[in-house]
Amino acid sequence: MSQPIYLDYAATTPVDPRVAELMMRHLTLDGTFANPASRSHMPGWLAEQAVEGARRQVAELIGADPREIVWTSGATEANNLALSGYMRANAERGHHLITSTIEHKAILDTASALEAEGFNVTRIAPQSDGRISPESLREALRDDTVLVSLMAVNNELGSINDLETLGTIAREHGAAFHVDAAQAPGKVKIDVSQQPIDLLSLSAHKAYGPKGVGALYVRRQPQVKIDALIHGGGHERGMRSGTLPTHQIVGMGEAYRLSSEQFDIDQQHLIALRAQFLAGLREIEGVHFNTDIEVSVPHILNLAFDGVEGEALLMALRGIAISTGSACNSASVEPSFVLTGIGVSRPLALASLRFSFGRFTTIADIDSALSELRHALSALRA
Repeated sequence: MSQPIYLDYAATTPVDPRVAELMMRHLTLDGTFANPASRSHMPGWLAEQAVEGARRQVAELIGADPREIVWTSGATEANNLALSGYMRANAERGHHLITSTIEHKAILDTASALEAEGFNVTRIAPQSDGRISPESLREALRDDTVLVSLMAVNNELGSINDLETLGTIAREHGAAFHVDAAQAPGKVKIDVSQQPIDLLSLSAHKAYGPKGVGALYVRRQPQVKIDALIHGGGHERGMRSGTLPTHQIVGMGEAYRLSSEQFDIDQQHLIALRAQFLAGLREIEGVHFNTDIEVSVPHILNLAFDGVEGEALLMALRGIAISTGSACNSASVEPSFVLTGIGVSRPLALASLRFSFGRFTTIADIDSALSELRHALSALRA
């Protein structure tokens, strides 16, 4: 059976073969496999050296000091550590957290858990283009606001927030600014040495690295204080205990190095793929754009189709691997809260699909996907 055309890069990317090859060299006895915390022998030193090399690679991509990178199991854990760790560590300063209604569930569910602990949360509604307006953030700020958490790139729409402006507003108020940047590496340039960002969550598997590893950037100057969520050994300067998975960390470092090295090439490729897809969509009637392409990354397009249900269309498109929304929502038959959150009607939200391209998508893939889409829509509408 032939593999479907993979157009779900926003859910996860395939590991780049160059990354996978390097990871393999950090798994077995003839490679650098040891515990990085084993400082009594050469294999341990070599593993630590590999981990610290990867830490530098991740730091370089976002303009950070390597000492500001804390390894986690992924962006979900990094988001939990950022929000819960910061709110608990700074509770004497205030109990108010600001986020938005269309953040990833890793943010929204953590915010709800913090509310159960007695913290206060304000969830800002986005504009119709999926971005958070500076005015809405200013209006939400209170005297006891200590943290603002807003994503860099929305995972369902692709909309890009103005981190510079939003972070400046938070900083001027005296609140820390956290950014969920899981979808950003390789798509949007981030430089924490220039941008007012205090905490930043990162994922490997959205950028051609392995699943199961991520990082949290924690600013050192001025120092940001967070409480650990995982205890046992005091790893990562006491912020995140646990034996470090050398092979996964090395994979993330290499994936981020490649994202930096190939940034312009990847961008041009994604822009060309989107242009090809848009050209084909013009030949199809009843297409609605949930994504505002003027303010979005080039690889994510969220579309609604008149006269069909998203789930039925998804089933008809068996030769294409796509999503009806966030992968973390795919078990639900309710419309995406992100789409309804920007004002998309329930019927259109239920008729929406997210197409997302990547480094290994070809123009031929786009043409084949368009052909299958036209055929499926014609059959369903008939």
